[in-house]
Amino acid sequence: QVTLVESGGGSVQTGGSLRLSCAASGDTGRINIMAWYRRPSGKRRELVAGMTHGGSTNYADSAKGRFTISRDNAKNTVYLQMDNLKPEDTGVYYCKAEFAYGDYGENLDFWGQGTQVTVSS
Repeated sequence: QVTLVESGGGSVQTGGSLRLSCAASGDTGRINIMAWYRRPSGKRRELVAGMTHGGSTNYADSAKGRFTISRDNAKNTVYLQMDNLKPEDTGVYYCKAEFAYGDYGENLDFWGQGTQVTVSS
């Protein structure tokens, strides 16, 4: 079991920056991947960026060159630095943690409640 709490969302003008934080608690020693997803209004949830415990990263095409995911394993916290924000980045951003493995049928995915990001002109 892992509990995730996001923070750092808010409203910003086009071209501005925000840094999101996600603090994990519980069985944090079992976490492998931590990731950020977002749900734009009227659209389905999509992956923004992910990072393994060992430091391997992946990004959505729309995030490459503008967003940076980082991770402090000692603090059980993952960050998303968002620069040069655009209106299409608007949405609810969710933190996700994934265990590497577990017992058959065990839930290995955990989600935060989300934080709103709004980008306007």
